[in-house]
Amino acid sequence: MTSRVYLDYNATAPLRPEARAAMLAALDIVGNPSSVHAEGRKARGVVEKARAQVAPAPGADGADIVFTSGATAAAALALAGRGRAGAAGAQAAVRAWADDSLAVDRLGRVTVPEPARATVQLANSETGVVQELPQGLAVSDLTQGFGKLPVAFNWLGLEMGFISAHKIGGPKGIGALVMRRGTDLAAQIRGGGQEMGRRAGTENIPGIAGFGAAAEAAAKDLADGVWNSVVEIRNILEQALDAEASKTILVGKGAQRLPNTICLATAGWKGETQVMQMDLAGFAISAGSACSSGKMRASAVLGAMGYDVQQASGAIRVSLGPQTRTEDVLRFADAWLKEYRRFAARAA
Repeated sequence: MTSRVYLDYNATAPLRPEARAAMLAALDIVGNPSSVHAEGRKARGVVEKARAQVAPAPGADGADIVFTSGATAAAALALAGRGRAGAAGAQAAVRAWADDSLAVDRLGRVTVPEPARATVQLANSETGVVQELPQGLAVSDLTQGFGKLPVAFNWLGLEMGFISAHKIGGPKGIGALVMRRGTDLAAQIRGGGQEMGRRAGTENIPGIAGFGAAAEAAAKDLADGVWNSVVEIRNILEQALDAEASKTILVGKGAQRLPNTICLATAGWKGETQVMQMDLAGFAISAGSACSSGKMRASAVLGAMGYDVQQASGAIRVSLGPQTRTEDVLRFADAWLKEYRRFAARAA
């Protein structure tokens, strides 16, 4: 039996062995990190070690790292009640708090007239399009670019940015808000004053340990050029599909994109149908962002970019990772093109 091929890294990446090992070790730590005895200090040491591991990965040495239950919680902490403008097509965690919308062009690029009150993604999860973040931007959603692209939080002069562990091979259910030191931010969850008074509640020690180990490993991968190899495999897949799929649009073509992401839009061929067909063929892909509780609808991201409903409803995302092999994407191309030919024949 042919093994399944996972091509949905932007939804979540497989757990790294380094993260698994760190989490297993942390499970045996009995102390509460707020306790002052030896057991508590040992637990506190895990949290502070992870904070030191996470900060360099997005270029945020010296910034405050506030651990949360994920990027969505970090976004809420950064944005709630602060009057931010968000780009059209931003992820739901940003759209929920934005009080104004910044238009994007056909390639998904956004113009930011007032950086000091805006929230802009470093990279879009559906299309992979990378933004040129302006200096002095208030907040950036770094979730998808983190670990795949060089990020320089300090150099950009960001006030805040948010990241997630499971996008880089860490555990699910843990993220962080990265804050310029000295930023004034009121806690949403109040209680015992944990996380420097920004987010109360006993810290998730195993999750935090796994996040720290994953961030350190992801930074090493980036420095070692691992994602350069992923680009080459992605390009092989694009060429294989582009050679035949004349009715399909490669969204974001011509813009800088994440090294691992392909977004394909085929008007009239629903994305959810393609996802199910590929699932049956042994491939895990997506019809858009994974932040919508399994709901499949026309892509809001593509709609904001000017694509019509038929095109936006026919969008899929294929996202690769360091474990993806050339033979994996060629097998996917064969399976997808087989279904594409059937669709094209019916549509003729």
